[in-house]
Amino acid sequence: MSETLLRGATVVVTMDDDSTELADADVLIRDGVIAAVGQGLTTTGAVHSAAGCVITPGLINTHHHLYQTLTRAVPGGQDALLFGWLRTLYPIWAKFGPEEMFISAQAGLVELALSGCTLSSDHLYLYPNGARLDDTIAAAAQVGLRFHPTRGAMSIGESDGGLPPDALVEREDAILKDCTRVIDAFHDPRAGAMVRVGVAPCSPFSVSTDLMRDAALLARDKGVMLHTHLAENGEDVAYSLERFGCRPGQYAEDLGWTGPDVWHAHCVKLDAGEIDLFARSGTGVAHCPCSNCRLGSGIAPVRAMRDAGVNVGLGVDGSASNDSGNLIGEARQAMLLQRVQNGADKMSAREALRLATRGGAAVLGRDDLGQIAVGKRADLAIWDVSGIESAGSWDAAALVLAGPTRVRDLFVEGRQIVGEGRMLTVDTAALILRQNLLARALMD
Repeated sequence: MSETLLRGATVVVTMDDDSTELADADVLIRDGVIAAVGQGLTTTGAVHSAAGCVITPGLINTHHHLYQTLTRAVPGGQDALLFGWLRTLYPIWAKFGPEEMFISAQAGLVELALSGCTLSSDHLYLYPNGARLDDTIAAAAQVGLRFHPTRGAMSIGESDGGLPPDALVEREDAILKDCTRVIDAFHDPRAGAMVRVGVAPCSPFSVSTDLMRDAALLARDKGVMLHTHLAENGEDVAYSLERFGCRPGQYAEDLGWTGPDVWHAHCVKLDAGEIDLFARSGTGVAHCPCSNCRLGSGIAPVRAMRDAGVNVGLGVDGSASNDSGNLIGEARQAMLLQRVQNGADKMSAREALRLATRGGAAVLGRDDLGQIAVGKRADLAIWDVSGIESAGSWDAAALVLAGPTRVRDLFVEGRQIVGEGRMLTVDTAALILRQNLLARALMD
């Protein structure tokens, strides 16, 4: 039996069903699970002081393209809308191989970990030059984060009226075969799983309706979740209306892409009927506020979604459309945009943090995560609120208003992977060096 006691936190923000917050409190971890939460707890195991800190559940990232950490701030895509941005970057991504996928995934996951993230999904939908989903799974195992990789795909290239170049698309039979392979090899449906695999055709404008339908059938046969992009911007909706004769929500429903085992990225342009559909069906949404701003896609109707009962989590999206991967920063941005759109009283700091924790857990089907409660997995973020960012704050738990954007300590399944603000599992300096060398090689 292994125990760790986190002692004397200024506040423990539990995110439990009653939104309990405990002052001067402790958290006891036993064998990767939360064993007790309260004051005056004791242990015969290791003790970590949390004095001057806020403890929250680990943050959960529901949408990312980790490979894009190698293509941040590419000049030709800095000021483009979604489709033009993609056309700029596709030829660069075509140069990737297994090493680029592995290193970029490590870099993205380290960045997330330092921002308090303990679980990240990833949407990898291109596999040039022998790259496989396995490359990113190996990267996550070394970093130590929980990982929900999704086997994405593109099957309609430019010659068939799609957006991606033909060199980046795959045959649909090969896509489904490899989906089966990675699910059988890596997916773990058990509570506390470190890896769960999803099926994720890239988008309605890069795969066929047959593949969307077949992917849904495969995922349900295997008992895994489904993920794609939907209603990301006006171009996306116009494409759906012209190509399929219906809005994105109707297209998704017709092909079996609604339900509690489905989550869609962005959903900036959902209308009232689509919001109602998602609420009734239990379909989840990965809200990516910074990326939506960066690409000029708009402000997603998160307030309306939440009020209707839609499960909403946060995503940093790809680092080529966000240029950053800071999940606590994403929570702040989500709060600010809903206030801009709906009024200053329409999203509190605590609701924004809830999106980043319980919200993400609900979207990804993880009822074992997202809160600090006895029996839940010990995924915990410790935030030092004794620094300049919080100086003068009257409310230590209002982290997205006045608090650090880098975590002090991070525990995943009870294992410490960040300590005193630095990674304990990988050599960050060596990783940065390798990442920059690979990025420079792509520029040639």
